[in-house]
Amino acid sequence: MLDNLGNLQRTHSCGALRKDDVGKNVTLMGWVARRRDFGELTFIDLRDRDGLTQVVFNAENAPEAHAKAKDVRGEYVIAVVGQVVLRDDSARNPKLATGEVEVQTHELYIFNDARTLPFQLDASQDALASEDLRLKYRYLDLRRPQLQLNLKLRHRVVAEIRRYMDEQGFLEIETPNLIKSTPEGARDYIVPARIQPGKFFALPQSPQLFKQICMIAGLDKYFQIARCFRDEDLRADRQPEFSQLDVELSFASPEHVYALIEGLFARVFRLIGADLLVPFPRLSYAEVMQRYGSDKPDLRIQGMELRDLSPALEGTTFAPYASALATGGQVKGIVVDEGAGLSRKALDELQEFVRRYGASALGSIRLGDELSSSLLKALGADVVSTMARTAGAEKGDAVLIVAGKPKTVTASLGALRNEVARQLKRIPESVFAPLWATEFPMFEYHEDEGRYYAMHHPFTSPIDEDVLLFERAVNSGESELLGRIRAKAYDAVINGVEVAGGSIRIHRRDVQDIVFKALGMSKETARERFGFFLEALSYGTPPHGGIASGIERLM
Repeated sequence: MLDNLGNLQRTHSCGALRKDDVGKNVTLMGWVARRRDFGELTFIDLRDRDGLTQVVFNAENAPEAHAKAKDVRGEYVIAVVGQVVLRDDSARNPKLATGEVEVQTHELYIFNDARTLPFQLDASQDALASEDLRLKYRYLDLRRPQLQLNLKLRHRVVAEIRRYMDEQGFLEIETPNLIKSTPEGARDYIVPARIQPGKFFALPQSPQLFKQICMIAGLDKYFQIARCFRDEDLRADRQPEFSQLDVELSFASPEHVYALIEGLFARVFRLIGADLLVPFPRLSYAEVMQRYGSDKPDLRIQGMELRDLSPALEGTTFAPYASALATGGQVKGIVVDEGAGLSRKALDELQEFVRRYGASALGSIRLGDELSSSLLKALGADVVSTMARTAGAEKGDAVLIVAGKPKTVTASLGALRNEVARQLKRIPESVFAPLWATEFPMFEYHEDEGRYYAMHHPFTSPIDEDVLLFERAVNSGESELLGRIRAKAYDAVINGVEVAGGSIRIHRRDVQDIVFKALGMSKETARERFGFFLEALSYGTPPHGGIASGIERLM
């Protein structure tokens, strides 16, 4: 027979009791995490979201409750009423916050029973049930303390964000979720409009235009925790729906945004006891790509920066390198400190790794007691030694080399840098290395379509120094110049993860018209798709900018 809750009220959570509570009469409620039967004594670990408390049933002191406890099984939902007592010294559990005390129970209420679970909730990380099974029973998986800790931390992060933004004078403003489709870089989820057959709403990929309209409206400082939807292929850092901190402010330069977000991240990271050093280093897109082969480099990794090896290959007849250099390609490498001990098998595996990024092969030089290289036969010892010196390698090091188109070389070596550091365990744990990647290209060229697209979105402002060049590129038909235009766009990166991205926006109608023209959009098409926004730009739009940070990615 199950019991009713009635007017029974819990006095404490299962993670609250401490030594100072000894002698108190308490009522706890939760799930049975574990039951241990020792005849006259029965022990139950009672769990709720705040923790675990050991409760004891003694046949001598509370025979009815003790007898009832014999029927309790794992994940039963119960309440206990009893007195807090100090555990014997030998029975104290330093791993539990409540480990110094236990509850001597004199009443037991069973509110619900439970079937045998399809998997263990207390399994170690390497012994968890399959992800598919855990997702099928997600409500059970969420009972695991680790997942509940994650959700509690997320709550604390969002609460801290709101406190900080309020202190900085921002208004939290909600924007619509049923909107007209706008180009954001991914496909929209669409919702049929019931009262307008054949018409569809789109779910927002971001509140981009709405937050800019807030600036035009004179609201000055806006933020919200926005729900966003993107119909794109799943990846580890991409989800179809997610929450992001969305920020926009008027009369802002990039430095205003940097200072705002650095202060916010410093506050948020203190929640886990970490101190972020501010200000973050600022590196231009050109610099991070040249040095690290990635626009989100992991600065925890020491060294292994990309080195141009072409000076050592002047006049080479080795076909892969000669062909690459003759057609505007590159030959670059990274130096692996003390990497001369990399085995042939390890190098073969790394070669397969870079092929995923389009590289045709991975050359290697190992400076052990003797010079060893996959290139000796093709290039000779003198050229190989010159390549090693050009890379800055010393005895005991290895040089890993990729040749090809610039994008292929950059992507392959950037990914290889991370992979080698991971394999050699050269990425320190519990260290946070932030940076700002700045001045992204405004446009990127798509070879398959033979045209330029906006790298971020079409509302990003070019840097002031490039405006005249931009106007020339568009108005004079010199589209090849678009690849040289830099944008007031920036990403915050921590440990190789892009945790926030944004830009200063276009606030002038004439510049916005040029951007649409550069993207091949006629005036009629621009008016049809963005007429309301273009008109708004004509009514005194202030300079403004913003940024967005995915909550889950930040976690």
